[in-house]
Amino acid sequence: MKLNVMAWANASAVVVGVIYVVCALLVAIFPDGMKIVATSWFHGMDLSVLWTGAPRSNYVLGLLTAVGGSWLTGWLFTWVYNKFTK
Repeated sequence: MKLNVMAWANASAVVVGVIYVVCALLVAIFPDGMKIVATSWFHGMDLSVLWTGAPRSNYVLGLLTAVGGSWLTGWLFTWVYNKFTK
């Protein structure tokens, strides 16, 4: 079964963009709670020195690079998958 490369890449970018925006909103609304979650994801690493709280000027750059990177990854994944299914 061949996958549609553009559809997969676009879907990947949209999903990551939505997750990024929701995460940024959660950090803005619940900074302490999200710091606890982030610490648990990094195996207890002390993030207090790095933690800045709510997204600041780097929010747009982070969103653009996350969406762009996920689009490229989705495109590459489906391209490689389609090559293997031939």
